[in-house]
Amino acid sequence: MAKTAKGTAETRPATDHLSYGEAVARLESIVGAMEEEDLPLEQLLTRYEEGRRLVQLCQGRLAAAELRIRQLEEDAAGNLEAPPLTLDPEPSPDA
Repeated sequence: MAKTAKGTAETRPATDHLSYGEAVARLESIVGAMEEEDLPLEQLLTRYEEGRRLVQLCQGRLAAAELRIRQLEEDAAGNLEAPPLTLDPEPSPDA
């Protein structure tokens, strides 16, 4: 069983080294090929799996970028401050 899992891992394309832009471009390429080409089921599944890994990679990179931006926002006094994360901002009492 270990050989099968190892062999599967070795045949998967590596995606962790890709930049965000490269991952998006590869994902677009995969989607286009899946839509336009008449591929066998096995190739469709392989491309789908790679696409899911790319989506997860992109989501992780976007979340990290958002966190970094929030950490770098400055308050009015010039201090770096991460603002609170709210989904529905409440109106300020001064408004």
